[in-house]
Amino acid sequence: MTAIAKGVKSLRVTPSTQASDANATGLASGDTPLFLTRSPSLQPLLSLAERVAPTRTTVLLLGESGTGKTMLARAIHRRSPRAAKPFVTVNCPCLQPQLLESELFGHVRGSFTGAVNDSQGKVAAAEGGTLFLDELGELPREVQPKLLRLLQDNVYERVGDTVTRTADLRIIAATNRDLKKEVEAGRFREDLYYRLNVISLEIPPLRNRVEDIEAAAEYFLEEINASLPQKRKLAPTVLARLQQHSWPGNLRELHNVIERAAILAEGDLIECEDLPELVSDGEDPCPQVGDFVTLEALQTAHMRKVLARTATYRQAAEVLGIDKATLYRRLKRLGGNVTAFSSTTGVAEAG
Repeated sequence: MTAIAKGVKSLRVTPSTQASDANATGLASGDTPLFLTRSPSLQPLLSLAERVAPTRTTVLLLGESGTGKTMLARAIHRRSPRAAKPFVTVNCPCLQPQLLESELFGHVRGSFTGAVNDSQGKVAAAEGGTLFLDELGELPREVQPKLLRLLQDNVYERVGDTVTRTADLRIIAATNRDLKKEVEAGRFREDLYYRLNVISLEIPPLRNRVEDIEAAAEYFLEEINASLPQKRKLAPTVLARLQQHSWPGNLRELHNVIERAAILAEGDLIECEDLPELVSDGEDPCPQVGDFVTLEALQTAHMRKVLARTATYRQAAEVLGIDKATLYRRLKRLGGNVTAFSSTTGVAEAG
């Protein structure tokens, strides 16, 4: 994914290098943010997604787990003529081959042990809409020929049935595997690979688009706040820390971190100590000039460093070029409690 932000009310793709929600661009439907980003590097991807969305063309989404492939698939569906029809997901690694075949195409009663009733399957459930095949790279070889037939001829049979049925749907598939290598290893059919790979969109990992982290974190927090009795905000230092983490789990990991921090925070402000150790314990908690951070984050980091090296608030205020009252107000805005804030800096209370 890419970062997500509100404010885009229609599908548009325009160059954007500014780090503000108003400048986030991407795929949206009405007031619903579907797939937005601040990263200029993703503009070609969104442009291609915009062009392919109105068609029936099969789309293959590539990228690491948690990058937002499902979100992009939903965005393409919502921007297509099939938007009013179902968006149906099949998680390919979750089932044994026979059960996955049944999950996809359905079955008739008695076709295998446990088939006590007829089942229409996900293909029929997605009729007129979009069938999303998640982690397609793990699709068993036994099922691959039947998927190929569905893609080529739009026909299929339920397990244990002889009736050939016609399907009217669009297929979007996603994988975190290198399908070319899977083909070379004999685990994935070459003809199926080429039939799927009509249009491919590769979503870069979150660590390669640092400018998207803040908008995604704020969006996730807004969602989480809806279920919390006390609304939380992210301290500027937390945003700086989030932008320094490598995010091996991508957006999924970021969402989990924000949810955990929002639950554990004692006040209305989420601080670095509320983050998990792997995120909060970085090499340098302070952003640097030129980093993709806000001016407020830079000012806050500088203020914390000065406070750590001075003996009193008055001395810190003199170094910062502001009066002590202004320093107090900024400290209270950041932490809500001057004493608690100063206990982490070493600045004496007197002054």
